[in-house]
Order: sequence, then structure tokens, then C-alpha cells
Amino acid sequence: MQQYFPGYPVINRGFGGSSLPDVLRYAKDIITPYHAKQVVIYCGENDIAAADTITAEMVFKNFKSLYDTIRKNQPGVPLIYVSIKPCPLRWAMKDRMITANRLIKKFLLKHSGTRFVNVWDAMLGKDGKPMPDIFIEDRLHMNAKGYAIWQKLLTPYLLK
Repeated sequence: MQQYFPGYPVINRGFGGSSLPDVLRYAKDIITPYHAKQVVIYCGENDIAAADTITAEMVFKNFKSLYDTIRKNQPGVPLIYVSIKPCPLRWAMKDRMITANRLIKKFLLKHSGTRFVNVWDAMLGKDGKPMPDIFIEDRLHMNAKGYAIWQKLLTPYLLK
């Protein structure tokens, strides 16, 4: 993260395969102790991918619990949520992902000190599907070109 956001103090607390229940479980270890100037969250995609029974509403409910946890411990901290991204590997799950993004965005629009950063649209090609050239071979994780898209979208909202 530091290489894509030079000049910004980044404390990367992300961990592979995380889901919102994981982040909630470890919030007291990975968020609260740092008293950050700003919190940036990217989570929810793995939740939906975990099982066909995980609905967008369940993802939203878990996001709201995380939001409430953060607000309880740091009431005024600015919060950015990076939308769930589209990817070729999980394209069949797009409807649940789009709905989860919509629910979270709607919620955040009602709360001050928050920002929803929509990476979904910027990662789609002219055909309306994820651009294949922004992912590594697994068709799930982004390459430098994909992260450059995020960098451009996130940088205007980051605090130094």
C-alpha cells in the first residue's frame, strides 16, 4: 500500500482472505489501538464469495456492525469504504456485489465523515465486464494497472 500512496502514513492492517466478520472479530487489535487519522476499509468481496447463501443484506449488516464499532471507539474518524471490486473470477456473483455496494453507499451517504469510493465502474471495460488486463493470472487479484486505478480514485480523499 505504501508504494501506491507515497507521502501518506499507511498502517496496512489488511490480511488475506478477510471477511467482515473477521475484521469485526479483530477490530480491537487491528483498528482501535492506532487512533488513526482516517480509516479505509476494503472488505465484503470474500464474504460474498464464501457461499451462495451469503446475501448482500448480510454483507451490509456486517459492514454496519463494523461501522458502529469504529464509531464507538473513534466517533469522529473519517472513514472511507472502497466498493467491492468486479473481477473475472467472481463475475457470476456480480448481482450480490452490486447490491451490497448500493446498500453500503446509501448508508454512508446519510453519515457525515464518510466516503464511498466506487472502484467498480472504473474497473469495467467497454463491454461492461471486468477489464482482464488489470488482474494477475488468477483473475481475482489486481496487478499494478489495477492498483493504479484505485490509486487515482482514492488519493483525492486521503488525509496526509
